[in-house]
Amino acid sequence: MQRETRQRKAIRRALTEAGHPLSPKEIHEAAGALVEGLGIATVYRNVNALLEEGWLVAVELPGEAPRYERAGKEHHHHFHCRKCDRVYEVEGCPGNITAVTPAGFQLERHEFVLYGLCLSCAA
Repeated sequence: MQRETRQRKAIRRALTEAGHPLSPKEIHEAAGALVEGLGIATVYRNVNALLEEGWLVAVELPGEAPRYERAGKEHHHHFHCRKCDRVYEVEGCPGNITAVTPAGFQLERHEFVLYGLCLSCAA
């Protein structure tokens, strides 16, 4: 385990307080408001370390760069606002995914992403 620097503490805090997946740029902006002089390279190094540590997980949306959120959350899905480009968590699951799995196939996991406008952008 690497030492807990003030930069890493700021990155953890930014991710925890956001409550939704963040891109490295968003992490940089949020954590940079907490620690003066935080560099984007430091954000990437810490994101990689937190992934290896198991504290973070990558949220991968089709055609998008990964975003990151705290590990250990209950099963959930995501809503991607096509105007502001933010990604929000959607609690729960749409239902029995095995019902749409082809006969004889073995389902291991699934992703479900909603696309549209968030509350702020729709207003």
